[in-house]
Amino acid sequence: MNDVIRAAFVIARRDFAAIVFSRTFIFFLLGPLFPILIGFAFGGLGDKMKTDSLRPAVAVTLPTEQAARMDWARERIAQRIGREQVPQLHRAPPGADPTGLLARRDAGYVAVLSGSLDRPILTGKQRDVALLEPDISLMAGLATAGDNLPHVPVTRRIIADSASAQGQAQLMVARVAQVTIFFLTVLLAGMVLSNMVEEKTNKVIEILAAAVPIDAVFLGKLMAMLAMSFIGIAFWGSMMFGSVLMIAGGDLPLPRPAVGWPIFLALAAIYFAMVYLLLGSLFLGIGAQAATVREVQTLNMPVSMGQIAVFFFATYAVDRMDSPAEIAACIFPFSSPFAMIARAAQDATLWPHLLAIVWQGLWVALIIRMGVRLFRRHVLKSGAAERRPLFRRRSA
Repeated sequence: MNDVIRAAFVIARRDFAAIVFSRTFIFFLLGPLFPILIGFAFGGLGDKMKTDSLRPAVAVTLPTEQAARMDWARERIAQRIGREQVPQLHRAPPGADPTGLLARRDAGYVAVLSGSLDRPILTGKQRDVALLEPDISLMAGLATAGDNLPHVPVTRRIIADSASAQGQAQLMVARVAQVTIFFLTVLLAGMVLSNMVEEKTNKVIEILAAAVPIDAVFLGKLMAMLAMSFIGIAFWGSMMFGSVLMIAGGDLPLPRPAVGWPIFLALAAIYFAMVYLLLGSLFLGIGAQAATVREVQTLNMPVSMGQIAVFFFATYAVDRMDSPAEIAACIFPFSSPFAMIARAAQDATLWPHLLAIVWQGLWVALIIRMGVRLFRRHVLKSGAAERRPLFRRRSA
C-alpha cells in the first residue's frame, strides 16, 4: 500500500508540473473570466432593455396640469417599487384622438390615457388595457389625492433575531453553495476524460503502467487534477471576492450558515474534493476504455446529462430537510456532497458530515478499483486484437 501511495505522489507531481508550469495554464485561469465579463455586459444590456424598452408605454392626452400630476404620481410610485415595474408615460397633445395616436406605427404606444383624472379613459387592445388598468388607476388615485393622501404612521418594533428570516437566509446560502460546487465540477472534472485518452493515444499510459501499479496511475492523476483545480478556485475566488468588496465598498453583510463560516468553508472545500474525486474517478474509468477523442466526445453528453440530473435531485431536496428525498440525496454518493453542503448551511450538527465524508471516500476507492480492473482487462491485454474501442463496428 505504501508503494502505491509513493508511486501515486510521483505521478501526481509529474502531471501537476506538466499542467501548472505550462503556458496554456495562464489561459486556463483567465478563460472563465471572459464569460463572466460578457455576462456582466449582457446583464447590463438586459437591465437597460428591461427598464427602457420592455416597459409598456402609455400616451397621456390629459390637460397639461393633470398630466404633470400623473408624472409626479408615477415618480413617487417608481421610487418605492422600482421604475421597471411602472409603465412609461409619454406626453401627447392634450385632447388628441386616441385612435389616431394608436394608428401611427412609429408612435411606440400600447395605450392612450384620455379623459380626466376623475374619469380616466384608457384606450387600447383588450390585453394591454387589462394589464395597464391597475397601474393607471393607482397613479390616477395618487395624482388626485396629491399631498392630501392620508399618511398612516407605522410603529417600528425591532427584535434581535428572527428564526424565519434566518432560515430563508441559510436556505439561500445552501443553494448558492450547491450551484458553486456544481459549476466548478462541470468546469474542471471533464478535463480528466481527455487527459487519459491523450496519454493512451501517445502510449504513455502503457509505459507508466509498466513502471508503477496502475492503481497509483489513476490515483496520482486524480490528485494532480484536484490540486490544479484548487489553484484555479483560489485564483477565481480571490478575484471574485476582491471585485465584490470593491463594488460593495467593504461592507459585505453575509448571512451566517448554521455551522459558521470557517467550518462551512472547510466543508465546502472537502465536498468539492469529494464530488471531484467521485466524478473524476468515473471519468478516468470511462476515458481509460475510450480509444479516441471522438469516443470521449460521444460519452461526454450522457455524462453531462447525468451530472445535471444528480444536481437537480440535490437541489430538489435542499428545502426538504429530513424528508425521504433529502435523506436519499445524502446517501446516494454522487448527490451526497451537494446535499450535505446544503445541510451544513441549515443544520449545525457535525457528525453526519463525518459519516458522509467516509461514505463518499469509500465510493471513490470503489470506483477507482473498478476502473483499474476494467482498464487491465480491456486495455492492457497484449495483442492488437484485444485492444478494441468502446464502440465496435460490426463486420460486414
